[in-house]
Amino acid sequence: MAVVEMGKLNLVAMSYEKDRVLNALQRTGATEIKLHSQTEYASPMTADSESLKEYLSGLEDALSKISESVNKYISQNKIKSDLQKDGFEITYSEFIGAKDLKAEADETVKEVNRILDEQKKYSAELAKIKRTLAEAEIYSSVKQPLKVENTAHARFKMGTIPAAAKDKFIQAIGELPLASYSFVSSGDESELIMVAAHKSEVEKTDAVLQSFGFAKCPFDDGRTGEEIYNSLKRREQELEKELNENSDLYAFKDRIRNLRIYCDFVAFELEKAELAEKLLATQTTFLLEAYVPVEAEEGVRQALTEVSPAIYFEFSKPSADEVPPTLLKNNKVVKNFEAVTNMYSAPNSRELDPNTVMAFFYSLFLGFIMADIGYGIMMILGGCFLWLKNSRRDNMIGRLGGVFAIGGIFTVIWGVLFNSFFGFSILPFKVMPDLQGANMSWSLSGINVPALLIISMLIGVGQIFAGYVCLAVQCWRRGKIADGIFDGIVWAVFSVGVELAIAGFVEQFHVPILATVGGIIAGASLLVAIFTAGRHEKLLGKFTKGFGSAYGVINYASDILSYARLYGLMLAGAVIADIITSNSVSLISSGNVAFIILGIAIMVIGHVFNLAIGLLGAYIHDARLQYVEFYGRFFEGEGQLFTPLGSKHKHVYVLNN
Repeated sequence: MAVVEMGKLNLVAMSYEKDRVLNALQRTGATEIKLHSQTEYASPMTADSESLKEYLSGLEDALSKISESVNKYISQNKIKSDLQKDGFEITYSEFIGAKDLKAEADETVKEVNRILDEQKKYSAELAKIKRTLAEAEIYSSVKQPLKVENTAHARFKMGTIPAAAKDKFIQAIGELPLASYSFVSSGDESELIMVAAHKSEVEKTDAVLQSFGFAKCPFDDGRTGEEIYNSLKRREQELEKELNENSDLYAFKDRIRNLRIYCDFVAFELEKAELAEKLLATQTTFLLEAYVPVEAEEGVRQALTEVSPAIYFEFSKPSADEVPPTLLKNNKVVKNFEAVTNMYSAPNSRELDPNTVMAFFYSLFLGFIMADIGYGIMMILGGCFLWLKNSRRDNMIGRLGGVFAIGGIFTVIWGVLFNSFFGFSILPFKVMPDLQGANMSWSLSGINVPALLIISMLIGVGQIFAGYVCLAVQCWRRGKIADGIFDGIVWAVFSVGVELAIAGFVEQFHVPILATVGGIIAGASLLVAIFTAGRHEKLLGKFTKGFGSAYGVINYASDILSYARLYGLMLAGAVIADIITSNSVSLISSGNVAFIILGIAIMVIGHVFNLAIGLLGAYIHDARLQYVEFYGRFFEGEGQLFTPLGSKHKHVYVLNN
């Protein structure tokens, strides 16, 4: 386990070489540009990245629309295709050469936007046509021109009134002796009427019409209602056809790969443009500072030398007040558990990497909670599948798959000790006490306590012991020998005393002498802790610090009790598994075919559900024990993970060759 030592790169080069220098640093995958410290002879660089950001947004929008159309086509036709997938591999040469894809990408965006603009235009017109069709439907049966001509003495109006007002309208219009009406056609909600009135009755007629919500015919171009309706219907069909023909962006499927590569290339160009605020410049040169892992300095040196001889650079150690980014170097197993730690806080670059020790305890606890051979096998298979599928891309899902696979190994081991295979006892022996029944309790100083609760707390004390040892190691690495002894080792010895005392008080262990030995060790180490706690303080501070150490025993006891959650979670999962198994076996043993099928279904679905719920609870509570009870002893955190220049890609995985 190790936090990689970071060095610092200082570089000065000609301004016209900036792009080539940044490309070379990106290829090494070992350089994180930092904010350059101010100097008198140089000023911050300026760069307009907004236009590039807008350009990238346009590319991503076009890619999103094409992908959406492709996914829809693939889904509808139920075909297999890699067009839906991001994260494909390309060579570094192909990535840098993506600048040559600009013309194709721009043409694609132009065509896609043209199609989308046409879609918007057609959609807007279609919506308008549909509204007009709704109005024209009631006129579709009229085979005469809808345009009405007045005479010298009569005025005519055609339009609609609500169907619900028909009877009252007839009564009201009938009270006007010089007005008449005719119902032309009826709709679901409206009535089409023709009203004629003498010119002297126009105002009264209009008042009656207005009171009943009369809507004048909007069509007066000389065509019949039937002609108008049929014309609108034909235009609706034409627009729907245009939309169907122009909405299919699947034709661009062959351009998706290149467009994804180019999008990530432009994103890298944008990243370089946004770096300007971290760089300094003179009239002809630019200045750069970056963090580089010490082990990668030679590779960076070689990459820069190949760019141009007109580059000056040197490597140095970060100053004491600098906090470099954190780069962890662990084996493939432990690397998966970095995801668990990083969800809390990445370790800072000047402290001990806790992941190796944490990985053991996390897996131990995960296995203890699940504690079933069958569940463990399922965890191993599922976890390995996720891990292998995502191992090249080193993402969160892949790492969590690795965590569950390794936890599955411990689950199998605990399952053997508990003799449990999906709730069945399949082995001729059982090492651990029963979860339920006559043998489930141990006598702790005369008090019956669930045996597995005591085991949970003993395991917890073991992890607390490891936490204090980690604190001691961290102090010693920094040259603080006394702090490592009195703040770490003394409390680790105290934990040993507590562990022995608990074991001695359990009557079933038959070693009561351990209670005396453990008590002496714990008491002596506690006295040492009290008298040395205030060694860095003055006067009263020495006393208060010592009192604080004594009071800390209460917190220590509460931390031990926190590990009772291991027993609680295990008990819940085991009880559910037992219920599922016993009920399924009852149904299967009935001999009825329907009950046998039902029993098998309940067993499969029930255990899958129990595994999923159990893993969720185990994952959360196991992590909580690491973050609070374990990391609380020594972990500082607040580190920023090392992010090399150009390492973030949305669509592609660039191979460094």
